Amino acid sequence: MKLKPGYIWALALIPLVVVVDQWSKWLILNEPRLNALSCLEGLTRCGHIPVAGPIDVTMVWNRGMSYGMFQSEGIGRWILAILMLVIAIGFLYWLVRHAEGWLLRLSLALVVGGAFGNLIDRVRFGAVVDFINAGALHFPWVFNVADAAISVGAVLLFVDQFVLSGRKQAGKQPE
Repeated sequence: MKLKPGYIWALALIPLVVVVDQWSKWLILNEPRLNALSCLEGLTRCGHIPVAGPIDVTMVWNRGMSYGMFQSEGIGRWILAILMLVIAIGFLYWLVRHAEGWLLRLSLALVVGGAFGNLIDRVRFGAVVDFINAGALHFPWVFNVADAAISVGAVLLFVDQFVLSGRKQAGKQPE
């Protein structure tokens, strides 16, 4: 199968999202004030670093999916990992085989890159590193770069599939 040039940038975006996500998590895991690895085992409380502005750095281990949904440990960890992998592969297949239009390709690449970024954490640690705290903006969840990519990708996917699809259909001429 030969990929069209319009797909290559979207496929290149996936590892870029993963690298940025994992790099940001590496920085968090290596910041002593956050006690990241100690608090994974429950030995100490996770740390918090106030930052000027509405966003703080707060270390949280998320044993669920995006924004803490479906918390699980033990065998549930592996069920979530397999579910995340299946979803990521399904969206990757959609991207490679059926995605028409740059917005759809962008949205799918962001979702797949974010899913793989969080999947790496789930397999390595049994939980995902979350650290972006926007509580001052009345956003109740602590999240990470992968979660942000998944969320932006999901919103763009919704826009492409439901908001713009009517316009796309209206622009088509009857055959």
